[in-house]
Amino acid sequence: MQNPLLETPKARHGAYPFDKILPEHFLPALNAAIETAKGKLETFKNDKRTDFQHVVVEKSDITEQVDYIAGIFFNLHSAECSDELEKISPEVSEILTRFGNDISLDPKIFMKVKACYDTRMNQGLTPEEMTIIEKTYKSFVRNGALLAESEKDQMRVMDEKLAKLTLTFSQNVLKATNDYLMEITDKADLEGLPEGVIEAAAELAEKKGKAGSWCFDLNVPSMLPFMTYSKKRDLRKKLLIASSSKTFNTKYDNQETLKEILKLRTERAQLLGFKTHADYVLEERMAMSPKKVMDFLEELLSKAKPHAEKDVARLKKLAAEDGINDLQSYDTAYYSEILKKRELDMDDEMLRPYFKLENVVDGIFEVAKRLYGLSFKEVFDVPKYHADVRTFEVFDEQTNAFVGLFYTDFFPRPTKRGGAWMSGIKEQGMYQGKVERPHIMIVCNFTKPTKTKPSLLTLDEVLTLYHEFGHALHGLLSKVKYRELSGTNVYWDFVELPSQIMENWVLEKECLDIFAVHYETGEKIPADLVQKIKASGKFLEGMGTLRQLTFAFLDMAYHTTDPNSIKDIGEFETKTVERTTLLPKIPGTSISTSFSHIFAGGYSAGYYSYKWAEVLDADAFEFFQTSGIFNREVANKFREFILEKGGTEHPMELYKKFRGQEPDVGALLRRAGLH
Repeated sequence: MQNPLLETPKARHGAYPFDKILPEHFLPALNAAIETAKGKLETFKNDKRTDFQHVVVEKSDITEQVDYIAGIFFNLHSAECSDELEKISPEVSEILTRFGNDISLDPKIFMKVKACYDTRMNQGLTPEEMTIIEKTYKSFVRNGALLAESEKDQMRVMDEKLAKLTLTFSQNVLKATNDYLMEITDKADLEGLPEGVIEAAAELAEKKGKAGSWCFDLNVPSMLPFMTYSKKRDLRKKLLIASSSKTFNTKYDNQETLKEILKLRTERAQLLGFKTHADYVLEERMAMSPKKVMDFLEELLSKAKPHAEKDVARLKKLAAEDGINDLQSYDTAYYSEILKKRELDMDDEMLRPYFKLENVVDGIFEVAKRLYGLSFKEVFDVPKYHADVRTFEVFDEQTNAFVGLFYTDFFPRPTKRGGAWMSGIKEQGMYQGKVERPHIMIVCNFTKPTKTKPSLLTLDEVLTLYHEFGHALHGLLSKVKYRELSGTNVYWDFVELPSQIMENWVLEKECLDIFAVHYETGEKIPADLVQKIKASGKFLEGMGTLRQLTFAFLDMAYHTTDPNSIKDIGEFETKTVERTTLLPKIPGTSISTSFSHIFAGGYSAGYYSYKWAEVLDADAFEFFQTSGIFNREVANKFREFILEKGGTEHPMELYKKFRGQEPDVGALLRRAGLH
């Protein structure tokens, strides 16, 4: 059987052959690639050379085919996961984990890496090569290379179990999300919902075989408008409970999986000489230690909580006008929207007509052109994994050089996990001796077009698009030699700077004037509405900050506490978030069991990095504002020292080269109105 995963891609720019790949191709291709790599690794191990070119570059070439197949698999598993892919995912994960451990725990390979590391000062290496060998050596040590053989065996078992458990956690969240549907048969129960939301609900019902009714699911574009506009408090409660309990004491329960993940992470960290998983993780972060993270979070809490308490008091006062004297979490989106309308004379439905998806995308391309001289040209002969995907060639307008291939995938479907993310399908850097340009993808779950309306985004969705596009620019503009250090391969608490800074442009008139036009009349967004959007950036920001701190404190608590002492997930969660929770907890609900960021993503002991990076992005954007938000000189500095450099230098050194100083936490407080 011909296997496209084992052939050199023939499409434009060597794009992945998504149109030819079938689920049954993965396991045979993966096993074949690993067998070939193992044979080459035996030759590699017996070679006496310990120079950088051999130890780092040639070893990377040996595993390239395996990395390529794994990259395709996990991109599809997140964005277009068929039942067949789902079925083989545990085996794929187990095979890859075992292969990774075969390399990182092999004493001969490590001795070569160590010899290269020990002689690094005498090899005439570039700063980037020095960073790579230091990172490689440290990676081996952090993955158990210095352990005794019996301990290495323990590490193998733990890593394989963890790979399966995090996959199970993620699968349960996706299945539980897809399993729920709230059907409405009485039109009176649609009171308060905008016309577009009702139309989308009717289309979802038709798709689910319930024509004539209206359906809402747990995906954000369906659930959030209902929570924001529905006057039916009992139905808001029903939908929120369904969302907040979907993996808590249900058939998709994640509690035991969560506990087992925590135990294994802690055991693994302690085997490597760290007190907790957080200590292990933070050794490779700007924050460096759990204490520094907690001090940072405590400082923000002291500033944000008084503002959050005032925010909640305003919502309670508003709810009392409706005779509601026990404000609950299923009321906050609804009354926040009413308050926004009252105080700012603005709501999402006023903005949607100005945020047609195609216009927003064209606008963000124009922003990239003004800042970095990039042009995006849609192409139609690049293979896609789904009809919703669009593909673009990116060029540098000054040199006409090819920058990269860019994929977009914007709408929810049952085969796609929730949320939004950027993925380096093919990272920039060296492949078989040649430095190649990247292929970058952003995946979102935005409001879908209906039969009568195009996709009209909320302000939050526009911000999300700019956020993910910032990650994409980090990947696309990378200009390093080795892909291990390219693009987003930076410290985790630095990776959100390029994404979060992009959100700032959305709140500026100069940027909104580029793309915010009424989808029917072509009229530019009115100046007064732009001012309201700007003001909305600080609206209920105390509550918004407290919500993020809730997640960050919960993450740190889970990864600094002895997991054997965590008997009851519900109780542990309630106690941990007590100081950041200003409304009653709804019995039977849990944040933790669907907290995919930390239990199935890369954010364990790292959720704080969103707020950490907000300090960086607020401070960096103040620098842009001093010279004009489209000032090419400042943009070039950001491109040169942040977007192009990847992980080739310590992030604080890169930041200071761009900004001329260390970041000021006051910038975040000023922007949020919390100073």
